[in-house]
Amino acid sequence: MNRTQGMALAIAGLSLSVLAAASNAQDLRSVTYLLPAPPALPAFAPWMVAQQRGYYAQEGLDVNFITAKGGADVAKQVGAGNAPLGGGVGDTPIIVRANGIPIKAVAVLGGSSFMHLAIDKEAGINSVEQLKGKTVGAMSYSDTTYFALLGMLKANGLNKDDVDIQASGPAVWKLFADRKIPALASIPEWSVNAELAGVKVDIIPADKYFKSMAQAILASDEIIQKDPELVRGFVRATVKGLTDIINDPASAAKDYIKAVPAYQGKEDYVGRVFKLYNELVYAGQKHPGEIDPDRLGALQDFYVKEGIVGKAIPLDELYTNAFIPRQ
Repeated sequence: MNRTQGMALAIAGLSLSVLAAASNAQDLRSVTYLLPAPPALPAFAPWMVAQQRGYYAQEGLDVNFITAKGGADVAKQVGAGNAPLGGGVGDTPIIVRANGIPIKAVAVLGGSSFMHLAIDKEAGINSVEQLKGKTVGAMSYSDTTYFALLGMLKANGLNKDDVDIQASGPAVWKLFADRKIPALASIPEWSVNAELAGVKVDIIPADKYFKSMAQAILASDEIIQKDPELVRGFVRATVKGLTDIINDPASAAKDYIKAVPAYQGKEDYVGRVFKLYNELVYAGQKHPGEIDPDRLGALQDFYVKEGIVGKAIPLDELYTNAFIPRQ
C-alpha cells in the first residue's frame, strides 16, 4: 500500500468515525429534567458529574436541565406531564401528594438530611435551645429546609414563635456570612461560603434531632408506569455521579468544574463543599439512591401532626425503590 492509499483509508476511517458519532448523537433521546434552582449550584453536582462523564449518554439520554421555581413548582410541572422528571427533596411527595399531585420519589441522593443548622460560634449560641428569642435565616416559609428547621426546634422544646425565622430567598446565606443573623437553616455550600467570608461556623446536623431527607429525583405515576426504562436509565446515571463524588471527590470535582466553568480557579471551594456533602448528606445508604421507608413514614407523621399536610398518604404512593441499582 502506498502513502496516498494509506492516507485515503485513514481519511475514510475518520469520516466513518465522525458519521458514527453523529449517528449515535442522533440516537440519543432528548429528555427535560427540571431543577428547583439553577444547575450551577454545587447541590446539583451528582447530576452535573453524570452529565460531564457521559453517564446519561450511556443510557441513551440527552438531558436538558431546565430551572423551575422551586421544588413545589417542579412537582406540579412533573405531575402535570410538562416534564418527565424533576428534582426536589425526599419530603416533597409528602407535601404535594396530599394536594393531589401524582408524583413519587424514585431516588434520594443521600441517607441523611439535606439541611443542617449553621451557627456563628461568636454569637454565644451553643445549642438549639439557646436559639429562643434569636433570629434564624431560612430560604422561604414553604421550603423543606424550613420544615426541617421546625422539626429541629420541636425536638428541643421550641416552636416557630419562639424564634424569629427570617425568610430571605436563595441569598439568605449572605446575611449569615455578613453576621447580620446568628444562625441559618443551611446547606453545605452556604456554610462553606460563610466560612470563606470569615465566619467560624458551628454545624448541627438536622439528623441529630430531626430526620428529614436529601435531594430526590421525582417522577409522575404516569411516567413510572408507561416509561420505566427512562426512569431507570436516568436514576442509574445520576447515582453513578453520586457514587463518584462519594468514592473520589477530588477527581469528581475536576469534572464538575469542567461542567460548571464558573468554578474555574475555585477548586478548594468545590473540594470543601463536596467534603461537607459527603459528611452530612450523602452518607448512610446501603445502596446509593435508596429511599428509607421508615424515615419517610416518620417524616410524614410529623408533617401531619404539625398541620403542614392535612392527611397521611400510603407510603407506597410516595416513593419507589424499583429503579435503584443494587450492585
